[in-house]
This record gives sequence, structure tokens and C-alpha cells, in this order.
Amino acid sequence: MSLEDLRKQLTAVDEQIVDLIAERQRIVGDIGRNKQSTGVGTRDYAREKDVLDMGRQRAEQVGIDPDLAEEVLRKLIRSSLASQERERVIAEGKGSGQRALIIGGAGKMGGWFVDFFVSQGFETTIADRSVDNAPGQFSNWTDAGVDYDVIVVAAPLAVSGRILAQLAVLKPRGLVFDIGSLKSPLIDGLAELRDAGCRVTSLHPMFGPETRLLSGHHLIFCDAGVPEATAAAKELFGSTMVEQIDMGLDDHDRLIAYVLGLSHALNIAFFTALAESGEAAPRLATMSSTTFDAQLLVSAAVARDNPHLYFEIQNLNKFGLGPLDALCEAANRIRESVAGSDEEGFVELMEKGRQYMALRS
Repeated sequence: MSLEDLRKQLTAVDEQIVDLIAERQRIVGDIGRNKQSTGVGTRDYAREKDVLDMGRQRAEQVGIDPDLAEEVLRKLIRSSLASQERERVIAEGKGSGQRALIIGGAGKMGGWFVDFFVSQGFETTIADRSVDNAPGQFSNWTDAGVDYDVIVVAAPLAVSGRILAQLAVLKPRGLVFDIGSLKSPLIDGLAELRDAGCRVTSLHPMFGPETRLLSGHHLIFCDAGVPEATAAAKELFGSTMVEQIDMGLDDHDRLIAYVLGLSHALNIAFFTALAESGEAAPRLATMSSTTFDAQLLVSAAVARDNPHLYFEIQNLNKFGLGPLDALCEAANRIRESVAGSDEEGFVELMEKGRQYMALRS
């Protein structure tokens, strides 16, 4: 057979694969609706394991790489879960007949919350300086009013603090929450809303705007002194598979200084060292390694993100310098052990790290 004939055969097989995926998705939809009607949870880890085990066994029987089969099935499972989760959110329709205002709704995370509230059936209004005044959107949030069932503050951190304080004066009737990555700049505004008798709480989504499936992701809830408001905010996500974490406002920023501040700084230092090394990126790419490629992937995502937001996360956190000092100290200890041919000291650093990482497993 000619190369062209073989390619035609391959195309026909690829079309069959796509058709089978479509058929699988139709069955997944039926399963999702069955789960909703019977009250069964969306995710079944035992069933997922059975599917993956079956895939590996079948791959071995037909002579293909079991890892490839598992990778494909994992992708299909995640897509199925995302579809079922979204359909459940829509079906439960918690926002039917209610109104939501997203201040900063044209931003990345603000846009995520717009989509989320729309999917729940809320009549959703966007307030953002980057949009023109039109039905359902305002360039100035104060023009939108405060007569909403839910108000989400998704503006930059310094701005969010001022907005929360202004809302306290206006005393909205509905639930109010921010989604700030830090809470120190917001605590005064949250307290003013609480003292004004408003239903206020504070959230921190530990996922990005590209997230479709909330399963495996965390959403932090920081009670601002109004437990009923925190409970109401949790209920909004009750139809999703997000993992809800309760955390005190005082603990939040201290922990985030490591979870975000330290990890961001490490990646910024990595790509800064590369950019200032004098070595051309294409040349380094030809000499890549597994570790280098993995680090490069994460660092590239950080480099593409909003630098102003990343600066706020570092600069506005009163606990922020501690992890940065620790990072500098760790780098210096590595340098000293290498420069001083101190293999014992170097090994000790790695042993301590191995022991710490074992605590996470």
C-alpha cells in the first residue's frame, strides 16, 4: 500500500476514535442525570480505578503501552467529570430568580465567577473599569447599585480593600465576599462590613481561571465573624466537587506566604537566572532534562501571569519576607556546600528535604 493509502486508513481509524469518544460522552451524560435523580455523588474513585485498571490490562492484551492507555482514559474521565459537574450545577439552579454582581468581572478570576453564577441561573451583572456601560455591565461599580443577592469583589487587592469599606457604608442586603489571594489588605473592610450588620465572608480560590473541573482543587473559606454568611457561601459550591477548607483570617496570610509567595519567588528566580545567563533559550532547549523541563513548564506559566498581582502577593503580605529570607538562606547554603566541596552538608540538605516531602504523601 502507498503512504497515501496508509494515511487514509489512519484517518478512518482516527474518525472512529472521535466517534467513540462522542458515544462515550453521551453515555456519561446519561450517567450524570441518573446520579442526579438518585442522589449519588458525582465522583466515584473506586469506579475510576476500575476503569484505569481495565485500560492497562486491555492495553497489555492488545500490545500497546499501558501508560498510554491510562493517560487517555484519565483525560476522558476528567472531561466526563467536568461535564457532569457543570450539568449538576446547572440542574440544581441555586441562583434561579436571584441576582449577582461581580465587581472586577472582566478580569480572569472575575470572569470565572461570572461564568459560574450564570451557570447557576443567577442574573449576573459585571462591574469593571475595562467595560463600557451597557445592559448588564457597568464601568463604575457604584453605578450598578447594591441590590443583589450576592456581591463578589474580584478586584486587585488594594482596590478590593477600599471597595469593601465603601460597601459597608452602603449596607447591601445580600451575601458579600471577596476572592483575594491575601487577607491583610482586606481585614479592615471585612470588619467594617461585619460591624455594619452585613452578611460578609472571605474566599480564596486555590485554582486558576482556566479550571473547568473543581474536583481535586481547594477553595478556602475565611469566616469574617458572620458564620451564616460563610455557610451561605459554601452552599453556593455545594453542587461542585471542590474541596472546602476552613481557615482563620489570621492564619491565611502566614500560610499563603509559603504556598504562593515562596513558590512564585522560586519560579521568578529560576527564569530570571536563565534570562540573565547569556545562554540562548533554543540552545538550552536542545539540552533539556526531565527536571529542567518540568521546572521550565511551571516557570513559564508564572512568567505569563499578571506581574502586578504577583507583586501584590509578595508586597502586601506582612508575613511575606520570612519565606523569601528562607529561600535566600537555602540558596546560600547550597552555594556554600558546593563552593566548599562539602558533600556531607549537601547530602544533609537533601535528606532533610526527603523527610519533609514524605510527610505530604
